[in-house]
Amino acid sequence: MRIEVKGRNLQVSTECIELIERRFARIGKQVSQQALLEIELRFEPKTAAPDCQVAEATLYLKGTTLRAEDASRDLGHAIHLVSDEMSRQVKRHRDKRRNRREGRVAMPSPMVVPEASEEGLPAR
Repeated sequence: MRIEVKGRNLQVSTECIELIERRFARIGKQVSQQALLEIELRFEPKTAAPDCQVAEATLYLKGTTLRAEDASRDLGHAIHLVSDEMSRQVKRHRDKRRNRREGRVAMPSPMVVPEASEEGLPAR
């Protein structure tokens, strides 16, 4: 899985990039190598929460896109929250794919009715 980290209104440090790589390594084991994970970190000064750090993750998989966003006063905590949310989404996506695949394999084949022998038939 490839990881791209972007920063808006804040400087992304190497420590932050290492934290992201550690937190999302577990997700990287569950998806294909061609998957792309974009992490956008931003600072949003709001009136209700003056020190709002936002982490937004977008995971591009074959045929689907998963997205998670969380905010916190601490950027590390926001990254932890968004990685947990993304992990839940990836697990749910994998389970749905697995259930669909098992459903196709486990579909019963048309029943073949064995020909009845003359001894087993009631007399007419």
